[in-house]
Amino acid sequence: MAYICYMQVNIAKKAAAEQAATYIRPGMTVGLGTGSTAYYAIMRIGEMVREGLQIKAVATSRESEDLAGAQGITIIPFSEVEKIDLDIDGADEADMQLRLIKGGGGALLREKIVAAASEQMIVIAEEAKLVQQLGKFPLPVEIIPFAYELTLRRLQQLHAAPALRKKGDQYFVTDNGNLIADCHYEHIADPETLHAQLNDIPGVVENGLFIGMAHLLIIGKEDGTFREIRR
Repeated sequence: MAYICYMQVNIAKKAAAEQAATYIRPGMTVGLGTGSTAYYAIMRIGEMVREGLQIKAVATSRESEDLAGAQGITIIPFSEVEKIDLDIDGADEADMQLRLIKGGGGALLREKIVAAASEQMIVIAEEAKLVQQLGKFPLPVEIIPFAYELTLRRLQQLHAAPALRKKGDQYFVTDNGNLIADCHYEHIADPETLHAQLNDIPGVVENGLFIGMAHLLIIGKEDGTFREIRR
């Protein structure tokens, strides 16, 4: 799958992504996120590699892997990974406690696996993604196709208002062969409790709440500056 080419430069996303890249050191193994903001990070890291930076990387999606390879970044299989030093990824929403909603790009499971294996996770986003309370962005939940109707009913019992994501006329399928149920909450008062409740449902593989994973949030601004928020 070809990575989307973002022709019109988003200054805020680019500023956050390029600041995150300054934390990369020679010899690191770096996790590469997925999405429009991660795109700018991968592009900048590619420039750094061509300037002589020696790193290895793992990608959270086939799209990011393809883009990184095209930029000359060495991608290694997970079987060769001893540790991930730094993970750089975007977010669909983030609050001041660095709790996140992720998965708008459909790669939440792989993103969470990489984040959990990383010594440090840097999240990059534009100002609009920083919110007082999570939930306005629909929460993605990855579910297996088998008996998905039953899983959706269980999600409805948690007042999730789930809707299976589509791509064109077909259901969207993740790189893992699963479906995404986008759950419309508007406001998530207790992300920690909801995270546990969702993952207790048989048929749910993982949900897009990332709690206690991000160490640093870099918020890019439209004037090209940025703000850093640490956990």
